[in-house]
Amino acid sequence: MQYLDQLFGFPIPLFFKNLIIGFIAVFLGILIRFIIHKTFILLSRWWDFIIIKSTVKHLKRPIAFFIPLLFLNFSLTLMEMPPAYRLPISKALEIALTIIFALILVRAINVLEDYFYLKYDLNKENNLKERKIRTQLQFVRKFIVSLIILVTIAIILLSFESMRKIGAGLLTGVGIGGIIIGFAAQKSLGNLLAGFQIAFTQPIRIDDVLIVEGEWGKVEEITLTYVVVNIWDQRRLILPITYFIEKPFQNWTRVSADLLGTVFLYLDYTIPIEPMRQELTRLLNENPLWDKRVNVVQVTDSIKDGTIEVRFLMSASNSSRAFDLRCYVREAMIAFIQKNYPDSLPKKRLELRDKFARL
Repeated sequence: MQYLDQLFGFPIPLFFKNLIIGFIAVFLGILIRFIIHKTFILLSRWWDFIIIKSTVKHLKRPIAFFIPLLFLNFSLTLMEMPPAYRLPISKALEIALTIIFALILVRAINVLEDYFYLKYDLNKENNLKERKIRTQLQFVRKFIVSLIILVTIAIILLSFESMRKIGAGLLTGVGIGGIIIGFAAQKSLGNLLAGFQIAFTQPIRIDDVLIVEGEWGKVEEITLTYVVVNIWDQRRLILPITYFIEKPFQNWTRVSADLLGTVFLYLDYTIPIEPMRQELTRLLNENPLWDKRVNVVQVTDSIKDGTIEVRFLMSASNSSRAFDLRCYVREAMIAFIQKNYPDSLPKKRLELRDKFARL
């Protein structure tokens, strides 16, 4: 870089020479970053592809810092400075590049996640396959992100000589320390292994409908250590992930999103069953919530208090529709019985005996 030693015949101080080299390196980095960004913007306009748009969205900022810092790091070899200054600056740049590169890896995972989320959309009627894929993706993404963070922290710490010495000293007590850590982390490791088991054997999936702890809700989130169930009234039930390995629960959408809805009415023995079958058929045919698979009316029990149990069975394409359809049928059938067969509503019978009958 002898041509930078003088400017208009005057010698340039070493500090300004290094500053010029650094400025040129950063400017080239910004210029290349600008060219890459504009290229992706043009591609996103010409080619409507989710990966290009997601790349611009997620990687715009980390790339904006990474490329200039990378060129600045390369320019250190051209700068003339004493080791007392060079080493701290070089170390700071290495740490910054390591952190930003880790952020780029995390954002790249977000790009792939956007692609798979678009490809496997949950807003389908029968979304069993989509829920399977999303459950695995969500767990794998969180595991890989956690792994990237841990490896990044390890790389930064091991780049310091003092930290390497501390690590070497700790190795002498690894036997006892390993036993202590093993006992301390037993529950955490159990949660992690349970998370892997749930992600790939899938007793539950994202958007599954569950009855758990006496509550009805949908699986909203599966993390490395716990599961969030969105209860019907918008409360969140948070359970350790091992719960779904160790305890029984109901999964209404384990095989498919289709559900059978039931309505039970308790009526007098005098109620005619056939008119109720006809009325249920009429109600279901008029309601778009019904998927036209199941339409059944049955007397399923006779109660000792003088009533019978009548079950109305119907089907819907998902749990939300099944719930709304059950409520609709229950209200409409009660109104039908009140209007046409009011005497067949449940009665309390009381037998009166005349105490003078013997006289």
